[in-house]
Amino acid sequence: MANYWRTAWCRHLLAVSMALFCLLHNTMDVHARPANMSSLKDKNNPTNKEENEILPPDHLNGMKLEMDGHINKDFHQEVFLGKEMEEFEEDSEPKRNRKKLIDIFSKVDINNDKSVSAKEMQRWIVEKTEEHFQEAVRENKMSFHAVDPDGDGHVTWDEYRVKFLASKGFNKKEMADKIKNSEELKVDEETQEVLENLKDRWFQADNPPADQLLNEEEFLSFLHPEHSKGMLKYMVKEIVRDLDQDGNKKLTLSEFISLPMGTVENQQAQDIDDDWVRERKKEFQEVIDGNHDGIVTMEELEEYMDPMNEYNALNEAKQMIAVADENQNHNLELEEILKYSEYFTGSKLMDYARNVHEEF
Repeated sequence: MANYWRTAWCRHLLAVSMALFCLLHNTMDVHARPANMSSLKDKNNPTNKEENEILPPDHLNGMKLEMDGHINKDFHQEVFLGKEMEEFEEDSEPKRNRKKLIDIFSKVDINNDKSVSAKEMQRWIVEKTEEHFQEAVRENKMSFHAVDPDGDGHVTWDEYRVKFLASKGFNKKEMADKIKNSEELKVDEETQEVLENLKDRWFQADNPPADQLLNEEEFLSFLHPEHSKGMLKYMVKEIVRDLDQDGNKKLTLSEFISLPMGTVENQQAQDIDDDWVRERKKEFQEVIDGNHDGIVTMEELEEYMDPMNEYNALNEAKQMIAVADENQNHNLELEEILKYSEYFTGSKLMDYARNVHEEF
């Protein structure tokens, strides 16, 4: 199945002009569609510090779609757990995880009525999304310092290009001299393609008046397009261009759920494809297509992609509640969240519902 994922990803990397190439920190989840895998990742050095500092992240926290148009499979966990997401691991101590979930429930339940309403969940989702944004701003300060060592408050494309090539193992002085003298850079085709994608994204982040320099705020847009309305529009445009088969700048259901080219090698891969199609179909029909006319416009997609859209947060809250609302009262009780803990945490935790009352 590895060949299937690799073939599918290559198609998207060629189609999307944005830079979808950052380091992948974890092994590919066999239950995930291919998404934002770095084609330049050094398999022998997966934690290259310099690359981590200067490359745009491969994953957009707090957004339901990734830059390649794929649904973010971790979105529910991100907007429920926030920065505590990494603490919920499959090998974590169950009792400790149970206490964390109970603590989160008490924070969401702001009126202390032992039940979480859609409005309470909406407030929590917006708060966790904002938390992701604040973390991105903090990380951006460090990343900007890495590419602006002289501290003059701005970075040129050439300065960034030298830093990027150095992170890929090219001689920093040699590359700097070649760029300064407008000489040809002898790099491999793959690196050149990523450089071109990066350059497109760089200039999109350069706010008017365009000066080909990025300050710290513009660099944040470069690394995290979800922070910028202009970059959000650009990202939507690229997603539509990737998925739009008839060139009308709109998406039909068949276009939105179209599978990347590849070979399904076994039944497990087919089952994954089927689940993925069902998920995307439901998202298209129930959430993205606001007027339910069977067509998603760029405006509808942009509204859907906006992570700070409170109406979308309310829809998400209702969907999350519906998953675990066994008593059909349109609220969530603690027992329900604990019983469906895997949905909210992403970890295969024990069934806490049987023991929840022991905590009170």
